[in-house]
Amino acid sequence: MIYCGIDWAEKTHDVALVDDTGQLLAKRHITDDLAGYEILLGLLAEYGDTKECPIPVAIETSRGLLVAVLRTGRRQVFAINPMAAARYRDRHAVSRKKSDPGDALVLANILRTDMHAHRPLPNDSDLARAIAVLARAQQDAVWNRQQMANQLRSLLREYYPAALDAFAKWDNGLCRPEARELLRLAPTPTQAARLTRPQITAALKRVGRKRGIEAETERLREVFRADWAHQAAPVEEALGQQMLALLGQLTAACTAADDLAHAVEDAFPQHPDAEIILSFPGLGTQLGARVLAEIGDDRARFADARGLKAYAGASPITRASGKKSSITRRWVKNDRLNHAGYLWAFSAITASPGAKAHYRHRRDDAGDWHAAAQRNLFNRMLGQLYHCLKNRKLFDELIAFPTAQEPAAAAA
Repeated sequence: MIYCGIDWAEKTHDVALVDDTGQLLAKRHITDDLAGYEILLGLLAEYGDTKECPIPVAIETSRGLLVAVLRTGRRQVFAINPMAAARYRDRHAVSRKKSDPGDALVLANILRTDMHAHRPLPNDSDLARAIAVLARAQQDAVWNRQQMANQLRSLLREYYPAALDAFAKWDNGLCRPEARELLRLAPTPTQAARLTRPQITAALKRVGRKRGIEAETERLREVFRADWAHQAAPVEEALGQQMLALLGQLTAACTAADDLAHAVEDAFPQHPDAEIILSFPGLGTQLGARVLAEIGDDRARFADARGLKAYAGASPITRASGKKSSITRRWVKNDRLNHAGYLWAFSAITASPGAKAHYRHRRDDAGDWHAAAQRNLFNRMLGQLYHCLKNRKLFDELIAFPTAQEPAAAAA
């Protein structure tokens, strides 16, 4: 049995091959381009790599062209956490010396000794991986949009409180196109106070508003013309220029989030698991795509539902030593899936009577706080999702929460 370890870097990589006794068979220093990939594949073929029996590879990343090349065919690729690799390095060198060729050898030996304890990259379909790219990018764009909106709100508090008061009643506030158009038209409170009714009306119509234009025009005009404290005129103008720069970044972030959301809406329904995922209460297209992006469609990835729950950080973890024992939530988890689970559980409480009853039971009877009760609900629904995906069944409220239906049936 031959094992391969690759110390990944931005421009070059170090490769090491060892046999089942730990003897170093070969090592190479390759570049991160097509020529380097061909050298790597040739080296693997030289030591017995075939389509039927490929050599397993350990590397410290799960992304990039090198990983894509290695994942062709049936080869198992193991993405080893750099922190775990550092602990293995201490087993062989107490002096804590470090080198790139040495790290490649350490990674190869990880597979030789503990391959059974590490999980290879999932064998997801190309469509699932494409959805994962879009869903994660859309999630990043939403986070970036919120970050830019927070920066803009903080700046407006310094010199333009009228704008914050004017847009407070709108959903999404500063991210709405009406708010961004009015800020572009009047970047300072002095300019906003001079806006006429036709100018405000035209601005609302330019961004597509159809209803309540006259009432909103009057309300905005009253807010902008009310008495507010002002910065000195030169300072106000300078802050207005800074605000326009932030506004441009916020507009770009809003456009990116919307475009990626449309791309997710086009790609996600094409996946065979989409119908099952969307049958669950609280999961829409965007949130369902995020869940699929993190769990994938490789049914052999998790041995049982407990593995998936631990991966998502929904199940608790027990720490015991001697007479001391504590049960706490997991800190090492898939943060994206955990975040999606929080939103999923929050939405399911209002979309599913059974989910709401389970949440109230955890709050009232078990004494959980809000976050703990939601995490427990997410843990339960994640197990239900695992079962439905494995058995190709849609979500059924009566089967998922049977106890919640008994009081209703008795009352009838």
